[in-house]
Amino acid sequence: MTTQKLGNKMKTLLVVITLILLQVSLFAQKPYRVGTTAASFLEVGYGSAGNAMGDAYVSMVNDLSSAYWNPAGLASMEKHEAMFAYQPWLADINTSFAAVGIVLPSIGTIAASLVSMDYGEMDVTTMRMQEGTGEKFTANDIAVGLSFARKLATWFSFGATAKYISQTIWHTSASSMAVDLGVKINTNFFSPTGNNEDGLAIGMSISNYGIPLQFDGIDLSYPIDISPDEAGNYKNTSGQFKMQSWDLPLIYRIGFSVTPVYLTNHKFTISVDALHPNNNSEHVNLGAQYILTFASFGSFYIRGGYKALFMDRSDYGLALGFGVDIHALYNEGIKLNYSFREHKVLGNTHSYEVAVRF
Repeated sequence: MTTQKLGNKMKTLLVVITLILLQVSLFAQKPYRVGTTAASFLEVGYGSAGNAMGDAYVSMVNDLSSAYWNPAGLASMEKHEAMFAYQPWLADINTSFAAVGIVLPSIGTIAASLVSMDYGEMDVTTMRMQEGTGEKFTANDIAVGLSFARKLATWFSFGATAKYISQTIWHTSASSMAVDLGVKINTNFFSPTGNNEDGLAIGMSISNYGIPLQFDGIDLSYPIDISPDEAGNYKNTSGQFKMQSWDLPLIYRIGFSVTPVYLTNHKFTISVDALHPNNNSEHVNLGAQYILTFASFGSFYIRGGYKALFMDRSDYGLALGFGVDIHALYNEGIKLNYSFREHKVLGNTHSYEVAVRF
């Protein structure tokens, strides 16, 4: 690489980082808007590898879970892939993530993804029948996404996801559309091999930029007496509560990762993410990953991290996990990952993931 090309590359990198930091500072706010956004299931974090690293994954992700963390990571996929992650959540809530990605040489990577949260079956209660009416109701959230990513240069990747978001509580529902945007930049800084792929990596993403959600449905319809103190024909007037619209949980992520240990069969990477959500305080996620590679078998992963450092009143904590990537001919294979995440008040959670390259 010539000196001029390297200089142009670094100028572009600095401009992008500066613009992102300026954008984040413009949206800084206090007091924090905790509990003022809808579709909170979009903040959970999906994919066992990212979860195990304390959600510090925006610059490292390179598989189908990129559809959640940073769509630009899809451009690093070399083979078609299908992934499913099951994450039993707090209070007997079940969440899951499923995706399939197709690599189109010289075009890019296209992926379809589904995020689902099922709250289970609950009793219908009223003010008069607080022990239950005998009926049951369910609630669930889904987000269906279509992603595209491409390497615009060997060191620069861009990705975008368009998604449909829906929340349903019995007969009441709300829906919206949103987009995610992301970039990944690979540099040769601190690269033990001199290659960009092994050097300092920078990732940035904006998630859930979209239309506010507003609930509507027959459960909001009630007979209303607009003049309770007057005799007349108003007692059973048909009426409906009009719900307020709520913003989506907009999240700005910027992070970097570096590999201080890079040997033939051993690789150790450290990752740091800084987040600015529109409904909470800014915070930092830290993560680390160790890879032990066996030439005739595949790779074994050990991961750890800590989520939400410096967040006001954080309920998050330590994250741990491990995984295995079993190789086959022509770079095909299967990946199995597990993660544990600590929640200080409501209990701990686990995530189980399987992915197949084909």
